[in-house]
Amino acid sequence: MTDLVKTDFYDHVNGEWVKTAEIPADKPATGGFQDLVQDIEQLLMAEFAEMAAGTKEIPAGRMKDAIEFYKLANDYETRNKLGVEPVKPLLAKVAALNSLEELNQQFPEWVLEGMPLPFALDVDQDMKDTQTNVVYAYPASTFLPDKTYYEENHPQGPELLKVFSEMTVSILEKFGKTNEEAAAIVADALAFDRSIVPHVRSSEENADYSKNYNPKSIAEFAAYSKELDLKKLVNDLVHDTPGEIIVTEPEYFAAFQQIVNPETFALLKNWLLVQVSLSYTSILSEDLRQLGSTYSRYLSGIDEAAPQQKAAYYLATNRFSQVVGDYYGKKYFGEKAKQDVEHMVEAMIAIYQNRLKNNTWLSENTREKAVVKLGTLGIQIGYPERIPELYDAFITKPAEDGGTLVENARFFSRLVREDNFSRFHKPVDRKEWEMSAATVNAYYHPFKNIIVFPAAILQAPFYSLEQSSSANYGGIGAVIAHEISHAFDNNGAKFDEFGNLNNWWTKEDLTHFEDLSKAMIAEFDGISFAGGKVNGTLTVSENIADAGGLSCALEAAKKEADVSLEDFFTNWAKIWRTKAREQYQQLLLSIDVHAPAKLRANVQVKNLDDFYTTFNITEEDAMYLSPEKRVHIW
Repeated sequence: MTDLVKTDFYDHVNGEWVKTAEIPADKPATGGFQDLVQDIEQLLMAEFAEMAAGTKEIPAGRMKDAIEFYKLANDYETRNKLGVEPVKPLLAKVAALNSLEELNQQFPEWVLEGMPLPFALDVDQDMKDTQTNVVYAYPASTFLPDKTYYEENHPQGPELLKVFSEMTVSILEKFGKTNEEAAAIVADALAFDRSIVPHVRSSEENADYSKNYNPKSIAEFAAYSKELDLKKLVNDLVHDTPGEIIVTEPEYFAAFQQIVNPETFALLKNWLLVQVSLSYTSILSEDLRQLGSTYSRYLSGIDEAAPQQKAAYYLATNRFSQVVGDYYGKKYFGEKAKQDVEHMVEAMIAIYQNRLKNNTWLSENTREKAVVKLGTLGIQIGYPERIPELYDAFITKPAEDGGTLVENARFFSRLVREDNFSRFHKPVDRKEWEMSAATVNAYYHPFKNIIVFPAAILQAPFYSLEQSSSANYGGIGAVIAHEISHAFDNNGAKFDEFGNLNNWWTKEDLTHFEDLSKAMIAEFDGISFAGGKVNGTLTVSENIADAGGLSCALEAAKKEADVSLEDFFTNWAKIWRTKAREQYQQLLLSIDVHAPAKLRANVQVKNLDDFYTTFNITEEDAMYLSPEKRVHIW
């Protein structure tokens, strides 16, 4: 055993890999998750190319439309020939606006066409009645990734605004503006953007998503603007008059009249021009595709835009995500693996149930309700039973029939928006997936009380029939238990077994839980990383889930006949191996609810007594954490 295992466990497991790993030029990072993404990317890109060339049969269903869309996206000769022409009518539409009243007259078509507004509307589950869909209202997004970037003396803020401004001026010039005109438009857009900043929440503030539940009557919502008829807009979109609107950030809408009024119309109009210009660069000519990604690449430290074929592949797979996921899941996810993973899920739930029943700090009343919530947890593995009916309407108009990439993209986007607003009158489908089966990830949905494990993550290093059971528990087992833990993290714990925002805790239990959460915040808060510091409050929910997941997976591993705790902890560190660009790491420190991957590997193991005995860690070692500081929640 090397000394490194006692000083930096993550480096002990991943150090040699980090030395030789190369970050792809078009990516911000590489590692456990990213390597799987790249493998799937290469696999499906090759199949897409063969299907497009006619050398591989396209399966029945909407995959043929995904391939037709891919062919349009990959036809850069036509994209270059069309240049900016496909988007000129949209820019002209904004340029023709002379007043807020004229904008008002174009509702709801403006929304359904995907034209920008200084707010957003959609339909989603009512947090307090999750069998019902309601209308939500959101504030506009800022140009910089978080409001904290606008603070005086922020180390990256001014430089990012400079890069953004220069890129946007260049894009507007491509659309026919002179340099002087473009600079003036961008200056106005930045001024409007700045007026938004004081009234929106930071990522840290939004980490508690229950704060988004602020029901307002339709009359209260309509009163946010004197010039825009918000009530009529909502009525026309959902073909009904909702009793209330869920306003996610009341502070923003309370200031809406101050932000959007006849005096600020000129700034708003140029902000709209910038938003339209930026939103289409990825599907126009190659020079605009390259130029349009300048800011996002700078933000993440990426050297190059994605190669043309890869960019086309992602345009197709993002739009046809569930179609491609269904194809991938059925072809590459075997029944034996599904049964094995189901066994692991059942093992995790049994352990969680036992832990809840024997919990010493919960009262009997709260404990019983926690067990009930766990018992109603929905489990979805591999790929969904069916893909949404919406995809039946995703019919690509091919090039030979005069179809273009922009025309089809706009058509599909409109279908998605129309489908979303139509959900106001439809029941909630608890079985509908919000992630493609070809996605390397997993999630817990608090409003549906379900955990979902797409096929793509159910492979090495997370899971393999070739790995020991302990390695699998340290990988996918910990991920499974992590998602279960989200039902009982500082956010998930606010929702009951039906997914409703409903306090099922006694006052004393809740206070104790909040104290334990504070201990988890303190464990991570202020740790130096990548030239910045970890925000313990921003990352607390994921850290609670990591702690619960790792602890429960460890208990499950110990029940297997071939238990090897060294395998268990080693694979836990291995799945988090990451090599990332510093700019990207700094961005994540500001906006990501997850702690840096290295710290997820290193900090969490310190809370587990078995880690110390497995690797003979003593108080003389850097990996040692005194027992009274070890955080145990679930």
